[in-house]
Amino acid sequence: MSSRIPSLNWLRVFEAAACTESFARAATQLNMSAAAVSQQVKALETRLGTPLFHRHAHAVTLTEAGRAYLPSVQQSLLMLETATTGLFGETRAQRLFVQSILLFAHGVLAGGLPEFQSAHPQINLSLTTGNLVSDFANQFTDLQIVFGNPAAYGAEGDPLLHERLYPVAPPEIAAQIRHPQDLFRFQLIEVSTHRASWLHLFETLRLPAGQARYFFADNSLMAAELSASGGGIALARAPASDRIMQLSGLVPCLPDIQVAGQEAYHLVYPSRAALRPPARAFRDWLLDYSAAVQTR
Repeated sequence: MSSRIPSLNWLRVFEAAACTESFARAATQLNMSAAAVSQQVKALETRLGTPLFHRHAHAVTLTEAGRAYLPSVQQSLLMLETATTGLFGETRAQRLFVQSILLFAHGVLAGGLPEFQSAHPQINLSLTTGNLVSDFANQFTDLQIVFGNPAAYGAEGDPLLHERLYPVAPPEIAAQIRHPQDLFRFQLIEVSTHRASWLHLFETLRLPAGQARYFFADNSLMAAELSASGGGIALARAPASDRIMQLSGLVPCLPDIQVAGQEAYHLVYPSRAALRPPARAFRDWLLDYSAAVQTR
């Protein structure tokens, strides 16, 4: 009976093409020709009986079947690499897959990763971002940094950062807001993916929320840019939002007003005992780094 398990080479090529979204970039990464990458992907699709990529002029994107298949392929390749390392010695580079909420990656991780990489040059870190619960589903990662209820993402985890909410705007708009009621004179930019938002701020300040006019965005980076462009007042989520607020030139509207958020950032993973050495090193570093960020 012939095995349905595809060639290991085909799987390596598939993973590289999926991650780079390009047969040409995958070829460079694997030291192959683009034609050879295309041929091996086609051979894998023929073996599986279904297309894995949509072909475009200068790129490729995964089909629904390809997206469903990729996490299993990544996990299998990593398990094989880990077993080989464990049996036959350390490789020069240890791969580590981390996925993070976009705001945390931009405002917290980006400032600390050079320190981590300098301390652990043998770890080859791959960082991806997401914004919704669905972005974190069916993805193979060693560690995930999420916001909200950690049980929705992983079996075990550690709390990282809480958030503080306060309104921000360009200086010329912030200067016009002397009392909390003045906020209602402007459009308020609401991040639809957060449970603790303007309504939570108004309830804490005992303000009637019915007067508010909202514009909805799906992430805090977009909210900050909209506010900087004159689109309204945004809601800072310190400390994770500190960097984007500074880059966008936004300042607090009411410097004496800050409200504690209802949720926090968490590091999640299937099992602490099963974490690979590079994941354990990253977890130890991130817990210390997050504690330092929280106290700034």
